[in-house]
Amino acid sequence: MILMLTADKNWNIGLKGKMLVDLEEDLKRFKEKTTGNIIIMGRKTLMAIPGEKALPNRVNIVMTRDKEFKKDGIVTVNSVDHLFKTLDKINSDGTKKVFVTGGASIVRELLKYCDKAYITKILKEFPQHDTSIPNLDESSDWEIVKEGNIIHQEDIKYKYIDYKRKASI
Repeated sequence: MILMLTADKNWNIGLKGKMLVDLEEDLKRFKEKTTGNIIIMGRKTLMAIPGEKALPNRVNIVMTRDKEFKKDGIVTVNSVDHLFKTLDKINSDGTKKVFVTGGASIVRELLKYCDKAYITKILKEFPQHDTSIPNLDESSDWEIVKEGNIIHQEDIKYKYIDYKRKASI
């Protein structure tokens, strides 16, 4: 699995169910990398998408404890075991990449299954936030493999940082 998120310099990712900021180039990058593949998100993350609709040209999986949750174009799973059984069915040949796209509780639950992370790092702190994810920079399990140039959008500076899980000895 591949973690793909946008975080500020303190690894904060959201406020009141929304992303901290919409970055035009980052949204294009997300679409480019995930189209034709599988995205996994929590119910609240789906609700943050305009129209609360499945993203086109991707298999959209929502992990939720709500066993009654159903939405058009969405595959719903209620546990990690259910997720892996579903992935075995819909991606039995392993040709589709699987992206973990948030929110924080889904990241915490699935991070141990990720071997790559594509992080859009905003180079400032958002004092208003209520959602954060584990800091990969402080983890002995992760290392940076690629760091892009700084991109500007109005008063926001950010860059793309790719991580990989360090090999176990």
